[in-house]
Amino acid sequence: MEVSYHGHSIVKIKTGDKVILIDPYITGNDLTDLVVANEKPDVILLTHGHNDHVGDTIEIAKASGALVVAPNELAVWLGWQGIETHGMNIGGACEFDFGTVKFTKAFHSSSYTTDDQQLIYMGMPAGILFMEEGKTIYHAGDTSLFGDMELIGKRHDIDIAFLPIGDNFTMGPEDAAYAVELLSPKLTVPVHYNTFPPIVQDPEDFKKLVKDYEVLVMEAGDVTRI
Repeated sequence: MEVSYHGHSIVKIKTGDKVILIDPYITGNDLTDLVVANEKPDVILLTHGHNDHVGDTIEIAKASGALVVAPNELAVWLGWQGIETHGMNIGGACEFDFGTVKFTKAFHSSSYTTDDQQLIYMGMPAGILFMEEGKTIYHAGDTSLFGDMELIGKRHDIDIAFLPIGDNFTMGPEDAAYAVELLSPKLTVPVHYNTFPPIVQDPEDFKKLVKDYEVLVMEAGDVTRI
């Protein structure tokens, strides 16, 4: 399975003949290497409704025909925009032809800001467990640290965890390092940092805080195989 990172919280997974894109915030993201017109995923997975995670989902899904899997309220709203969606909720799992998706807890807010400055509530935010080819990927979304991460780690043998370290809107490096201890992943990749001034961090500092677990600092476009 090929897994790549593309700045902010964007993750791309290639498994079999399927391409899965997580939280495709491309337009307005100075750290990404992706171009909206070039992205033709089979599936888009969304953790929550913030604009910097929903990103270019609508445009990409309309052009590619991608299925969008998201927390239910967000999925319903996106369906009203004319794309194919599958809504889920926290704790629920669903087996698709591209793999199994399970949504986990995540503690933060979730809303979408429209061009006319309206806030649309998008339901509960989530983390994502993606399971295929005997591997498990955990994308934590924008979460704060919470104790039930230990349960997630005990219930699922996580091969790679994408954890936010930016602070201000998410966990900071210290809390994220503790989250690694709770989750016990084989590999951790820091995400959601340096995109905006309030979340500037040095990922190498986070790496130094993590003891006894492997951390991989990825630049936009970097690929790893699990």
